[in-house]
Amino acid sequence: MDDQPNEPLIRQTDNPDDGLFKAHLLEQYKLYVQSADNASARRISSNRYLLTINAALTAVYGLQSFAVEHVLLAVPVAVAGILLSVLSYSIVKSFRDLNTAKFEIIHELESHLPVRLYGYERDLLRRGRGRWYCPVTHIEQWTPLLFLALHLAALVFIVYAAACGLPSWAE
Repeated sequence: MDDQPNEPLIRQTDNPDDGLFKAHLLEQYKLYVQSADNASARRISSNRYLLTINAALTAVYGLQSFAVEHVLLAVPVAVAGILLSVLSYSIVKSFRDLNTAKFEIIHELESHLPVRLYGYERDLLRRGRGRWYCPVTHIEQWTPLLFLALHLAALVFIVYAAACGLPSWAE
């Protein structure tokens, strides 16, 4: 599969020094930056929703009576948590890939504008200026992985408790 687009981003049919061309370019740039902001807002909303569901599933473990005769009732909760965690990770990765592409396009558009604000900001962050910086989406990907580990551990415990006939610690 070819990684390069079939056509260049900017198809110059007008004179690039023409004021109309620059006005159209600036307007498209503003619309595209807004679409990148909208994608980030959707990512935050999606993460908040999935985190709430995962936290609720985790709370069910605490509410669950772990008596041997009831312990298998938590299996569907653990399976749902595992599936939700995998889904959450996939969504975070999808939004990260989408934003990466959007910002590559924004940087390309900025190369035709007098100021490259996002490109300059990226350069400053990459240099670090003595501080550590990690993009939020790289941090966000750990949340579903941590929940996945928790749900897997709960599932192992549930199956082990049922197989061994462990007594409830509530007794």
